[in-house]
Amino acid sequence: MSAAPTLLTEFAGTVPDRTWLALLVLVFGLVAAYLVGILNRRLLTRVGVPEAIEGTAFERTVQEFNTSTVQILARLSSYFVAAVVVIVALSVAEVNYLDRFWSSVASFLPRLFVAAVVMIVGVVVGDKADLIVTERLRGVKLPEANVLPPVVKYSVVYVAALIALGQVGVQTLALVVLLAAYAFAVVLFAALATKDLVASAAAGVFLLLREPYSVGDEVKVAGERGIVQEVDVFVTHIEADGEDHVIPNHSVFRDGIILIRD
Repeated sequence: MSAAPTLLTEFAGTVPDRTWLALLVLVFGLVAAYLVGILNRRLLTRVGVPEAIEGTAFERTVQEFNTSTVQILARLSSYFVAAVVVIVALSVAEVNYLDRFWSSVASFLPRLFVAAVVMIVGVVVGDKADLIVTERLRGVKLPEANVLPPVVKYSVVYVAALIALGQVGVQTLALVVLLAAYAFAVVLFAALATKDLVASAAAGVFLLLREPYSVGDEVKVAGERGIVQEVDVFVTHIEADGEDHVIPNHSVFRDGIILIRD
């Protein structure tokens, strides 16, 4: 009956103390990693992150997989802590190949974790910026206005990608060149795609300051005759025969205005 305890005692005596300490570190570390994930999830929820990113494309996508952005970030933090714990446990156990492992992989883990978080945050912020710009330009009924939301979104994502690449070791000079090339492309594309929008805005500021016509006036503008319903920075709304005509302000400024008096 005493043979089994004796064997266990002998086995325990053959295991180095460092191995037992490494196992203890591993157990407590994994528990800590689990608790860190729960704490981060509750903290992100408490500060209102779920409400802030609600409706973004990234959040809708991850919800299709029965998860959320907050849960992904919490799990990433748990996985990061767990990976660090494994490395520490191996170090305590004095694993022979740990020096090479630490220099090649262990030092890369924190940067990889930061890069993943930066990319997720960048995508979410880009989606949110897209929604905000779209909402602000909802009343601007010009085709060029539809270009701005995706430009803002992908600009944020692009910058996040550059930061993430920098974290995983891509040369800084290459990142600066890529960022400069992207900025030049965005400026050139925006100048070509939104020239009419900018012209309308400039003309709209002039019309709002000079007020050659106002709401309720009957006018003939750009070949359309009707009653002015609204004038904003970009367009003029004219109602004629039950139809609402939306005329870009640059057309108003270019073609002139005929104010009709009874």
